[in-house]
Amino acid sequence: MNNGFSTGEEDSRGHTDQTCCLIDDMERCRNQAGYASYSKRIQKTVAQKRLKLSSDPSAQHIYICDHHKERIQSVRTKRRRKDSEDDSNETDTDLHEFPDLYQLGVSTLRRYKRHFKVQTRQGMKRAQLADTIMKHFKTIPIKEKEIITFFVYMVKMGSNKLDQKNGIGNDTT
Repeated sequence: MNNGFSTGEEDSRGHTDQTCCLIDDMERCRNQAGYASYSKRIQKTVAQKRLKLSSDPSAQHIYICDHHKERIQSVRTKRRRKDSEDDSNETDTDLHEFPDLYQLGVSTLRRYKRHFKVQTRQGMKRAQLADTIMKHFKTIPIKEKEIITFFVYMVKMGSNKLDQKNGIGNDTT
């Protein structure tokens, strides 16, 4: 994932039969759709930056072309350079990058729902389920400094459960 966009393999030319789902300045884009999706979070960025982009209601998908992906990313990058984390009015959740759950399959979303016992109504579509799960995901507290400190400690100590299973990292040199 890169800046909120899921790109699959870095070449995002995967949907040969689909065109970009965006309307750019009142005209439907005709470029080939890639793997990046026009999620609620990206729509919020577009609205905040007053870009003249909107999703075509007749589109059967939420995938956008590389041109629009790069255009949205460049606007988001400019914002980050201007604002510092200390003097911005963004909440903690706005500072963190969240995964694009719209890229996950229904079975993965259901597995998450089951694991965390997220309450939903029956028969939800994938987009609705992704929205519900994203709301839950954002409520999970993280202690960023503690996690980074633990990660650095584990790297320095060479302790990794996967390495231990494979017999790597147990040297006493």
